[in-house]
Amino acid sequence: MFIERADLLKGMSREFVNEIKAIMFEESHPKGAFLFKEGDPANNFYILQEGGVKLTIGEQGHIVQIASNAGEAFGWSSLVGREAYTASAECLIPTRLMKIEKEKLNWILEGYPADGMSFFKGLARILGQRLLNSYISLLLAQPSETHRTYGSSLTLQQRSDELSARGH
Repeated sequence: MFIERADLLKGMSREFVNEIKAIMFEESHPKGAFLFKEGDPANNFYILQEGGVKLTIGEQGHIVQIASNAGEAFGWSSLVGREAYTASAECLIPTRLMKIEKEKLNWILEGYPADGMSFFKGLARILGQRLLNSYISLLLAQPSETHRTYGSSLTLQQRSDELSARGH
């Protein structure tokens, strides 16, 4: 099954993965179907099998992520103590995915502390990469002189220029 190859579950014990496989169920959705909308109760976590899902925020529907590779996970709000989803998830094309109820998944995560820690480290890595992608998108959308720094006192462009001047 493809789930063993999902980035989020790589390196986990066979027993842990089997427990997760036992609680997930496959769903198919047509193009244009919403899996959830921003503000809906965050009750499920998803792993894409095939297709494409657009994650958007706000009334204008600003795209924050597109899941299009088998094994990509989304719906993380359900696992981090949020009561509601922070984005909307819409199928871009006919899509197959695995749906996992948060209560059942949390029970398994608590029963396998080492694998649960690895799972959340993997989730943090995924979310960190999405955050970095968002920062880069924001930086590219405005002139370098107006970049905000949020603590480093250097913008990404200034830091890049500085390193280039040093020959790095």
